Amino acid sequence: MSQLEQMYQQVIMDHARERHGRGLIPIEGLDVGESHQINTSCGDEVTLRVGLDGDTIESLSWEGSGCSISQASVSILSDMVDGESIEHALATIDAFRDLMRAKGEPLGDDREDLLGDATAFVGVGKYPARIKCALLGWMALTDALAQAQGGRP
Repeated sequence: MSQLEQMYQQVIMDHARERHGRGLIPIEGLDVGESHQINTSCGDEVTLRVGLDGDTIESLSWEGSGCSISQASVSILSDMVDGESIEHALATIDAFRDLMRAKGEPLGDDREDLLGDATAFVGVGKYPARIKCALLGWMALTDALAQAQGGRP
């Protein structure tokens, strides 16, 4: 295993152990969306709640269970989009989906800078069964954002 792969593995394991943003919190005074997603192939699940103040994600919290990939992915996602604009979050979601479609190859462009620690999941793209694990929290965020915005994209 290369040094870069070891570093990526460590990032994933660190987030799987210390899950950032975990623990659903009540949200008042904001536009709220909540999504519960289940990976039926393995049983991983996540419930993600967002609170929007205009076009800004003012609150993001989640609760879930499952493999280290699913739990680390939503932890990193939480760090990346909490406090950011919806536009930034949607661009990040698109970049992460592209990373998962890249079959283990780096994106090789500025989207890698946008993804930050989420680039640690580049190797997951080689394993189709694991892609769903990595995308679980991202799908929940997409759905929760749509709900909070009253269904608008």
